[in-house]
Amino acid sequence: MERSNNSFLEGFILVGFSDRPHLEMILFVVVLVFYLLTLLGNMTIILLSTLDSRLHTPMYFFLSNLSFLDMCFTTGSIPQMLYNLWGPDKSITYLGCAIQLYFVLALGGVECILLAVMSFDRYAAVCKPLHYTVIMHPRLCGQLASVAWLSGFGNALIMVPQTLMLPRCGHRRVDHFLCEMPALIGMACVDTMELEALAFSLAIFIILAPLILILISYGYIARAVLRIKSAAGRRKAFNTCSSHLIVVSLFYGTIIYMYLQPANTYSQDQGKFLTLFYTIVTPSVNPLIYTLRNKDVKEAVKKVLGKGHWTDKG
Repeated sequence: MERSNNSFLEGFILVGFSDRPHLEMILFVVVLVFYLLTLLGNMTIILLSTLDSRLHTPMYFFLSNLSFLDMCFTTGSIPQMLYNLWGPDKSITYLGCAIQLYFVLALGGVECILLAVMSFDRYAAVCKPLHYTVIMHPRLCGQLASVAWLSGFGNALIMVPQTLMLPRCGHRRVDHFLCEMPALIGMACVDTMELEALAFSLAIFIILAPLILILISYGYIARAVLRIKSAAGRRKAFNTCSSHLIVVSLFYGTIIYMYLQPANTYSQDQGKFLTLFYTIVTPSVNPLIYTLRNKDVKEAVKKVLGKGHWTDKG
């Protein structure tokens, strides 16, 4: 019992990329740049969605939620990562590890469900355009967003205590650069089959069920797009959904690999780089993906910067 309590008293050591010291300073610069881009891009989307009345639509309401989520997700993990990459100290307190694990797991779950909600919004926009404003009324949008946030945090509330209470027989070295569930489960010195079964069961509702809803939504969207006779109409419908589809592919590809495989087949090196990808790359490119070809956002930027008066007159 005394040995199993060592991690509580002394915290953990995040091994991270310390076995590749030549990479650490390069990664520090890369991670810092992506973190600043994430904050800048997502804050811009939230501000534009708030300040420009043309963006007071369900799509931008959910996109603002996604941007806020990405800012929280990166802020919950990247500062500690930067601290560990910068110097020789790789430690994290038990409380710090618990908080990081909770928010990483909770916000990851929120994003899974939020992406499914956004796909339903795109389905309504493309397949039910005449009834879109009736279907996606503000109250329903608020309820759907609340379900996403409560489900993600509820899932973490179940899994985090179970993961942290596993006996580790004095082991403190986490072979990762953040406190993530697969790495912490892999440190246990007892059979973790029951916990892995619980994690998989919850993942069905948090990861697989939203993914199935996304695929069903896009199945209906694809059928509706193919029925559009004009090329311009098909292009407009495709542009409406392509950004969301890219984000879904980037996010779900890494999440499914990370959380839906048994711990004994989990490759730490692959896990580290995949986690690095969805921790720093995906949140930073989301604003670019959603706004790159978006005329409404470009007009909102001009308006906020005081350059939109000429377009109103034109």
